[in-house]
Amino acid sequence: MDRNPSPPLPSRDQDEEEGAGGDCIGSTVYSKHWLFGVLSGLIQIVSPENTKSSSDDEEQQMELDEEMENEICRVWDMSMDEDVALFLQEFNAPDIFMGVLAKSKCPRLREICVGILGNMACFQEICVSISSDKNLGQVLLHCLYDSDPPTLLETSRLLLTCLSQTEVASVWVERIREYPAIYDSICFIMSSSTNVDLLVKLGEVVDKLFDLDEKLMLEWIRHGAVQPLDPPQEDSEEQPVFKIVPCVLEAAKQVRSENPEGLDVYMHILQLLTTVDDGIQAIVQCPDTGKDTWNLLFDLVCHEFCQSDDPPIILQEQKTVLASVYSVLSAIYVSRAEQEYLKMEEDLPLIDSLIRVLQNMEHCQKKPENSADSNAEETKKPDLTQDDFHLKILKDISCEFLSNIFQVLTKETVAQGLKEGQLSKQKCSCAFQNLLPFYSPVIEDFLKILHEVDKTLADDLEESFPSLKVQT
Repeated sequence: MDRNPSPPLPSRDQDEEEGAGGDCIGSTVYSKHWLFGVLSGLIQIVSPENTKSSSDDEEQQMELDEEMENEICRVWDMSMDEDVALFLQEFNAPDIFMGVLAKSKCPRLREICVGILGNMACFQEICVSISSDKNLGQVLLHCLYDSDPPTLLETSRLLLTCLSQTEVASVWVERIREYPAIYDSICFIMSSSTNVDLLVKLGEVVDKLFDLDEKLMLEWIRHGAVQPLDPPQEDSEEQPVFKIVPCVLEAAKQVRSENPEGLDVYMHILQLLTTVDDGIQAIVQCPDTGKDTWNLLFDLVCHEFCQSDDPPIILQEQKTVLASVYSVLSAIYVSRAEQEYLKMEEDLPLIDSLIRVLQNMEHCQKKPENSADSNAEETKKPDLTQDDFHLKILKDISCEFLSNIFQVLTKETVAQGLKEGQLSKQKCSCAFQNLLPFYSPVIEDFLKILHEVDKTLADDLEESFPSLKVQT
C-alpha cells in the first residue's frame, strides 16, 4: 500500500510534549499523529500528480473516497473544540484547505473544508488570522459562485461568523464590495434556490452586510436599477438583471412556511431597505414589485401573524417580525397616492390587525399581581427589559402606521368599520389610548367623522378621553 506523504513538520518541542503529555491535542483525547495523517491525505489529493489527470478521471475527481470522507468528517466534528482548532491553525491547516478549495472539484470535500474553517472561525484569534489572509479570503468568496448547495451553506455560515466579529467585519465588507459578481450570485440563489437552510443562512449574511454598511446596501439597490447602455446582440446570450427586492421577496416566500426565523430575517432586510429613499423607491417605483411586496406583507399580518384565535402571548414570539412587516407596509402606505394596488378596502383589515397587536401588547406588559419569589423576579429583570424594548419598538411602529391609516379614513369606511366590528368602542378606545397624546390631531379629525356616523359612540369616547372633549 502506498504511504501518504510526510506529515507537516512537528514543532521543535513536540518530542518533549509527547514524553510529558503523550499524543493528545491539548486537553482532548484526539491524536496529533492521526490528524497529521488526515491532513497529509488532503495534501496528496490536491498534489500536482493528482490534479493533472486526464478528462477521463474528472468523474472520479468529483467523488470522495469513503474512508477519507469519514476521517475528514471526524476532523470537521473535532474542529468545534478550541484546542483542536488552535492546533489546526498552528500547523497551517487553513492553507491546506485553501489548496483543496482552489484545486478540488469534489463538492463534498469542498463543503467539509469550508465547514472546518467555519468552525475554526468561531474562535476570535483564529477568525482574525483567517480574515487577514487575503488569498484565503478570495478563495472563500469565490465559493459563493459554487453550484453545490451544501458548500454554499457552509460558505454563508463562515461569512456570517466573520461578519459578526467586530475586529474583522469591515475587512469582509470591503472584500465583498470589490467583487460585484457576488451580488449577482447571491441574488441568483435567493431567487432560485429551494434549499431553505441555505436561504436562511444567506439571508442572515445579507442582513448583516446591510446592517453593517449602508453604502454597500445602496450599491446593491442601485446595481439592479442600472440598465445596460447597449442592447444585446442577436447572437449573444442576454444576462439577467437581478434586482434586490424581487429576489428577497422570492426567498421570503420560499422560507415562509418552513422557517419562521428565516422569514424574520428577510422581513428585516426589507425594513433595512426602507431606511434609505433609494430602497423605498426600489420597492414602490416598479408597480409589480410594489404590489408583490404589499400583497405578501398584507397577507402575513392579516391572515398569519397575531390572529384573533391566537393567545395574546404569541406577540412575544412575533414582535420582531411584526415590527419589520409593519415598518415596510407603513413606508409603502405613505406613498399610496402613487400606488394603484393600495385599495381603500384594505384599510379596515389593517386597522383590525394593528389594534389587535396593541391589545395583546397591553396583556404582555401587565405585571403579575402577586410575586411569591422576589429573587426570581430579580433574576428575570434583564429578560423583561429586553422584551419591553422590542415591544416598545413594535408599539411605536404600529402607532405611526395606525395614525397614517386613520388620516385617510372616509365617512363610508368608518361606517363599514363600525358595521363589521373593526371600529368597535373597545377597539377605538385601545387605539386612542395608544395614539394619544402624540397623535391628537389625527384622533380629533377621526372623531369629527365618527360624530357624523355614530354620534353616541363619539360622545362615549369623548367622555372616556376628557382631553379630546375640551379640544373638540
